[in-house]
Amino acid sequence: MEEENSSKEAANKPNNNNNNNNNNMEEENDVEEEAAEGCNSNNTCTLQQPLLLKRNRTLSSNPLALIGTKVSYIESLDYEINENDLFKHDWRRRSKLQVLQYVFLKWTLAFLVGLFTGLIATLINLAIENIAGYKFLVVTNLISKDRFLSGFLYFTGANFILTLIAAILCVCFAPTAAGPGIPEIKAYLNGVDTPNMFGATTLIVKFPTYRSLMESDYYAIAGFRMIIGSIGAVSAGLDLGKEGPLVHIGCCISSLLAQGGPDNYRLKWRWLRYFNNDRDRRDIITCGSSSGVCAAFRAPVGGVLFALEEVATWWRSALLWRTFFSTAIVVVVLRAFIEICNSGRCGLFGSGGLIMFDLSNAVVRYRVMDVIPVTIIGILGGILGSLYNHLLHKVLRLYNLINQKGKMHKLLLALSVSLFTSACQYLLPFLAKCRACDPNLLDACPTNGRSGNFKQFNCPDGYYNDLATLLLTTIDDAVRNIFSSSTPSEFSIFSILVFFALYCVLGLVTFGIAVPSGLFLPIILMGSAYGRLLGIIMGPYTNIDQGLYAVLGAASLMAGSMRMTVSLCVIFLELTNNLLLLPITMIVLLIAKTVGDCFNPSIYEIILELKGLPFLDAHPEPWMRNLSVGELVDAKEPVVSLCGIERVDRIVDVLKNTTHNGFPVIDEGVIPSVGFSNSVIELHGIILRAHLVLALKKKWFLREKRRTEEFEVREKFDWVELAERELKIEQVAVTSEEMEMYIDLHPLTNTTPYTVVESISVAKALVLFREVGLRHLLVVPKYEAAGVSPVVGILTRQDLRPYNILSAFPHLARSKSAGKQH
Repeated sequence: MEEENSSKEAANKPNNNNNNNNNNMEEENDVEEEAAEGCNSNNTCTLQQPLLLKRNRTLSSNPLALIGTKVSYIESLDYEINENDLFKHDWRRRSKLQVLQYVFLKWTLAFLVGLFTGLIATLINLAIENIAGYKFLVVTNLISKDRFLSGFLYFTGANFILTLIAAILCVCFAPTAAGPGIPEIKAYLNGVDTPNMFGATTLIVKFPTYRSLMESDYYAIAGFRMIIGSIGAVSAGLDLGKEGPLVHIGCCISSLLAQGGPDNYRLKWRWLRYFNNDRDRRDIITCGSSSGVCAAFRAPVGGVLFALEEVATWWRSALLWRTFFSTAIVVVVLRAFIEICNSGRCGLFGSGGLIMFDLSNAVVRYRVMDVIPVTIIGILGGILGSLYNHLLHKVLRLYNLINQKGKMHKLLLALSVSLFTSACQYLLPFLAKCRACDPNLLDACPTNGRSGNFKQFNCPDGYYNDLATLLLTTIDDAVRNIFSSSTPSEFSIFSILVFFALYCVLGLVTFGIAVPSGLFLPIILMGSAYGRLLGIIMGPYTNIDQGLYAVLGAASLMAGSMRMTVSLCVIFLELTNNLLLLPITMIVLLIAKTVGDCFNPSIYEIILELKGLPFLDAHPEPWMRNLSVGELVDAKEPVVSLCGIERVDRIVDVLKNTTHNGFPVIDEGVIPSVGFSNSVIELHGIILRAHLVLALKKKWFLREKRRTEEFEVREKFDWVELAERELKIEQVAVTSEEMEMYIDLHPLTNTTPYTVVESISVAKALVLFREVGLRHLLVVPKYEAAGVSPVVGILTRQDLRPYNILSAFPHLARSKSAGKQH
């Protein structure tokens, strides 16, 4: 990306820090000597030290990132309110009726987001349950006739075809639909424009060259493919969940509603103009993310807290109300759908269709001594969660190398994983011994249907195969079976160990293939397995049911991998419908997160880094306080500024020869109304590249150098047009005669940009940049004097990323390492 970095300067991020050793030894030794001179005995440096002398190279960045499975050019979003003359005029003339219309529209869109997300979630669940149900019915019928080979071929072939459909849609039509989509959503809400993520093409694959978020005809098709792809991937029995795609789908719906639909069919209603900006669209997409989690788990409060804790960077009370309203609508839709299906009008749709692992009837009893196994589960969850993150990081790096080889390699990778998964799910149950049915059980035993807790598989009448119960079923039913309470002898230790080992492998090799996928359920499966295993071992010494141990194990692994606490706690309470689990669940989550944080970042942070998305973390690195923003901007190319009334040829030259997206507007010879008798240099504000291109397109030219009147501007521009960003300078034609004319930039300039003094630390600047949601941060000089420019430089998102700073100031990395040792 970005505003202040030329594409010629953009450098691909190295795979490891060893790539920084390309400088010759002489330069490296000089840097080390200077760094040693500038730091005290505690290996810390002060703001006053000449850090530029220690600079390794100029500050650079990479404008490319991996969106889904597609490399895209990325930019920042304009979450800051652009207070130019047009905006101020429109704000002054808004009536109370228009303000009420704006508020009413926000609530209406929140309602529609919840409604459509709930409807699409029911469609996905209905399709998955029926497709998987008929598949398992045919397989069990063949097995009951001892046609095991035919059952294997049918099972493997059906899964192969379903995976092929999902993979083709993702590889050939909508690459951004692959994966969970949650890291890209986090980046978008953090201020990164993730192109092609929220469109209709992406939507269909899970139910879009660079294009602006506004170009949604491509998005509309992509979204529909997201739906189809998610149905195919989950129905194929892959170790994937549908919660990630559902979150992505909710965000796609939000984006399409806010902009009035796809480009070719976009509604041009005037009241939709209120959402023709990144700031309001961010709020609607936040509602979509919470609605997606709610649709996946039937957890309305958990969905809101998930958006607050994990996804959203910027939050306020009004947004909290609207997200809660959206999730409430989703729950109402899902509940109505359940009532319809309970009447038998949904085909093979069963209790597994809408996830809820009801443990309300389970007896929850625990003593003080039960804190010991609960603590062990939390520690195991933190260790195994961080280990899973580490190994998945390695697998994803390998998959990236494979995917770079082309579409065919992506397809072959997905299909290979499908064949391996099908073979393991079908053949491993033959290793388990048949177990006799307990005559005291209330549930049917054995069962031969599409679902059930005691699958007969290859066993005689009166016996069941416990491993087949876990493997030859949908992933939702597998979790439901392993969560089952009051069944202490249902599963053997051998079967649980095989199940745990298999899904550890599948959880690593499946995530990252070119299909829509979610991480929640695979991690729940792994965690519930070792939780149940510990419950079996602790059986004689504890009052906690084995099914509850499985729940605690799932919660601990999710906290150890994803590093969430509050939202996970509420989601599990809503999933299990048992409030008595609250105290021990809280203990497990806190321990697991604390242990996991000791080893590596969360899985979503790791994926963000792998994809190259410039996500700004909430907490600055400690060494950032040793560097001032003045020293940081000195490591960049000189800032390019424009005059308040600028020649057309100068503007065209700047737009064609730079990739900057923001330019300071400076006026010389200004005589202030009070305080100064002589003329001064005025920083009028900052103007965006898109607004300059729009002025050229509309021929906003003056034959003489003068300020324009307010009525002239309103006749030529509408503030709604200023939100459009798809125009490029290459699309604008300017004649040689027009090149000699002038443009008055004052009406289009944001006159209230955020500024910092050059002496402020990078840590403070990062906090301001992230909390306000800026795209540009102007750095002004500490001292004023004649001939001194009012702008020292501009900081952008890429300039504040730790990796880019350390690349330019390598001695900071060494002082950081030394600080850790001390």
